[in-house]
Amino acid sequence: MQTLRGICILFVFALTALVIIPWQWTSIRLRLKQRKTLPQRYSRFLCRLFGIKATVIGRPVQDRGVLMVANHTSYLDIITLGGVARVSFVAKSEVEGWFFFGLMARLYETVFVKRERRSQTGQARDELRERLRAGDALVLFPEGTSNDGNRVLPFKSALMGATESELGTGTDGAVRYVPVQPVSLAYTGFHGLPMGRENRPLFAWYGDMDLIPHLWEAVTAGPVDVVITFHEPMTVDAMGGRKPLAARAESIIRRGQAEALAGLTDAPAAA
Repeated sequence: MQTLRGICILFVFALTALVIIPWQWTSIRLRLKQRKTLPQRYSRFLCRLFGIKATVIGRPVQDRGVLMVANHTSYLDIITLGGVARVSFVAKSEVEGWFFFGLMARLYETVFVKRERRSQTGQARDELRERLRAGDALVLFPEGTSNDGNRVLPFKSALMGATESELGTGTDGAVRYVPVQPVSLAYTGFHGLPMGRENRPLFAWYGDMDLIPHLWEAVTAGPVDVVITFHEPMTVDAMGGRKPLAARAESIIRRGQAEALAGLTDAPAAA
């Protein structure tokens, strides 16, 4: 039954992708408004298809440009976050060349960053600033890689250079900086029961795991529950610099994930 379930899910996924990809590609080329809403609607559909039940605590910033920083466990983070908020992502440049997944990333209007070259990092920071000025919500994973879902890796503050960007001045003449919203993700349930540490690698993709075999395993494993906590936004000037901001966001996200894994979160604002 698990094999049959997996085949059906992947068949429907491939079939719908053949419809969505040209539709979204055309929307991006023509700069249509639906290019921002179509990925969210499709992500919601994929969450239902894959059996991902997301419980949302707090509210995502959607009325202005914002840099969301989140812990990273799996490729499932993309459709899970994409299903609960209108977001684009910041990813390493290698992702752009991945078969199929690179195309899907471009359809989310992902910003690709080449981290090995300092000059290109500056170009990426400028692109991030322009996207934020345009009102986009961008998701950055400051850990720089995914992990086993039981912890949060140390944040790399260099990846958060866009937080130092000025978005202009307010009506009072004060400089406005990029708002940064910490987001905690925790994979907490499996088939409706609390998920133990031994089951989290079924959905967490990290280390030298091969993508396609892991995707098949995740699809056939069964429904999964995810808790997403949107914490209060902050700015680099209020935190006293990029590094203190990164440290504060890391602390908030680590605590949020730990509380969700322990079942200590408050009642959800939305589900």
